[in-house]
Amino acid sequence: MPPSDPSFDPVIVAIAEDDEGHAVLIREHLQEAGLPNPILRFKDGQEVLDYFQDPGLRARHLLLLDINMPRVGGVEVLRRLKADPATRRTPVIMLTTTDDPGEVTVCYDAGCNLYLTKPRSFEAFSETLTLLGRFLRTIQVAEP
Repeated sequence: MPPSDPSFDPVIVAIAEDDEGHAVLIREHLQEAGLPNPILRFKDGQEVLDYFQDPGLRARHLLLLDINMPRVGGVEVLRRLKADPATRRTPVIMLTTTDDPGEVTVCYDAGCNLYLTKPRSFEAFSETLTLLGRFLRTIQVAEP
């Protein structure tokens, strides 16, 4: 449905990122890439789980999820979201510094939709985020 349609309900982009600097960069680059969607930020895995357990939650979401999170780690958040019928269709993109092939496999086996490794250099990280923002403008998300 095009954004000009009055019934259009934009997908909420949820960022689960405990590093303040990374969270700011992610938000800024997504917006600079022209992503008009509302953006929420969660500082730890438990905040993500608490938010998605709200029975009144009706909006479509997409989650950008770091692996190394306080309280509840990203892989556990992923497992719980994908095990719950109310949230299993929520697209989850792992966005993390972890590039261990075993961790990549664990995340795909747990149901992540895409796994992106944060590049180590600022320039490469910025470019990755800009491309991600452009990509997110084009994807479709199922109704909850």
